[in-house]
Amino acid sequence: MTFEWQSTGVLVTGATGFIGGWLASELVGRGARVVVIERDIDPRVFEVHPELWGSAVRVPGDIIDLSIVRRALADYDIKVVFHLAAQASVGSALVDPFGTFESNIRGTYTVLEACRIVGRVERIVVASSDKAYGDQALLPYTEETSTLNGRFPYDASKAAADIVTSSYFHTFGLPIAITRNANTYGGGELGGHRLVPEVIDAVLSGRAPVIRSDGTPERDYLYIDDAVRGYVTLAEQVHRDDVKGEAFNLGAGIPISVIDAVRMVLKVAGSDVEPEVRGTAKNEITRQYVSFAKANRLLGWSPKYSLEEGLTETLEWYRAHPNLLRSWN
Repeated sequence: MTFEWQSTGVLVTGATGFIGGWLASELVGRGARVVVIERDIDPRVFEVHPELWGSAVRVPGDIIDLSIVRRALADYDIKVVFHLAAQASVGSALVDPFGTFESNIRGTYTVLEACRIVGRVERIVVASSDKAYGDQALLPYTEETSTLNGRFPYDASKAAADIVTSSYFHTFGLPIAITRNANTYGGGELGGHRLVPEVIDAVLSGRAPVIRSDGTPERDYLYIDDAVRGYVTLAEQVHRDDVKGEAFNLGAGIPISVIDAVRMVLKVAGSDVEPEVRGTAKNEITRQYVSFAKANRLLGWSPKYSLEEGLTETLEWYRAHPNLLRSWN
């Protein structure tokens, strides 16, 4: 039986961010009554998702404030919660680990505690990350065999939030599932120091793209449409006994080096410029990618976009919205 989103109360934390914005917009398109909790807002998000901000109920506040989250859940009869709000920058976490832990760990247990207290929420999806696995020799990361081993502030914050989420399922029976995304990219990514928008910004501005690492670290890249479909699919099936309390990797399952990913952007852009490799990045994990076999087996989910197809769509999105790019050099 297909889940009916029409008129269902849905809270999306992190809707002012990249993935959360696209997810909330998709839910508006499905007829859900979308509620968002907003703290800081880049005014450009209104241009990225005008259909969302013309429809969603906007609750001002911070997810670390229990009273704010409880009120949002109770006042708007929320049945589904997608918790994506987080401090999402690895670099920012090195500068301000305390703020990262407040947002990513305290924010998570605050949202879950509000769900426990109010007691009406029927489905909860919490966003973790493949970074929660840390640096491990055995690849790809799998949910069954890879431990949560984040050592640096951002990685540790996601691992801790992941464990907190699991505890709310095992102790209180909350109907929860967890996503661990690979590096997600696509149009409308406005935050600083992310590889794909930086490279596209450089290419469309006629500059050489900058690679802060030495270009050799390998990552797994997931296109935003595939990520959103994964979140929605998981929420629709989280009531199942074999899905509740489980974590699911969402990724392409294909490692590609940073330099090759940059060259792929240059290829789809038709540019022959050479990237500037600086080799100054610290705390870089050499190689990481996920297996999505569990999501495929239990949810029927697999990525539809190749990296080249996703980058082509991303490039075209930014070409159509040049005012939403920002120079990071």
